[in-house]
Amino acid sequence: MTRTRSLVALASALTALGVAAPAVANAGTGCSVTWGSLPEQSATHTSAPVTGLRSGEHACFDRLVVDVGDGHGGVGFRVGYVDRVVQDGSGTTVPLRGAADLQVVVLAPAHDEDGEPTYDPRRDAEVLDVTGYDTFRQVAWAGSFEGQSTIGLGVRARLPFRVFVLDGPGDGQRLVVDVAHRW
Repeated sequence: MTRTRSLVALASALTALGVAAPAVANAGTGCSVTWGSLPEQSATHTSAPVTGLRSGEHACFDRLVVDVGDGHGGVGFRVGYVDRVVQDGSGTTVPLRGAADLQVVVLAPAHDEDGEPTYDPRRDAEVLDVTGYDTFRQVAWAGSFEGQSTIGLGVRARLPFRVFVLDGPGDGQRLVVDVAHRW
């Protein structure tokens, strides 16, 4: 008997006994995702700078958000699994914890028009504390060079991800990278 049919039978039996049971409709939905693990990209460039990074845990995925300040045009990106993440400019390997390395390249600088940093983390190797996250193991800053900024995301395994851009805060935009907890 399939799991869903078993749950339906159990719910029916509990209802007949007058015991409340959880809705069976939720039994099959869970955290199924239709995302994949192939690279995603958008070639749009912006002069608006990266201003911050943040992360969050959700029921079915872990989320990385890259804030990009006010500027013209959309936010471009290249996101994909790589053998190793390297620092922009130098090519030095950025060591990451986890069984897979997800490279997040934002087609935006991390400095203003005067060359002053708009995002400069205290510790490049540990930009965000992702201790206890289901999927994320480490978030590292790989630098900003020639109009693009790179983030190394160490993940538990090569899991499905999705990438999209949202408006705000203010006139800025946010690049969002979600990595699923499971296939």
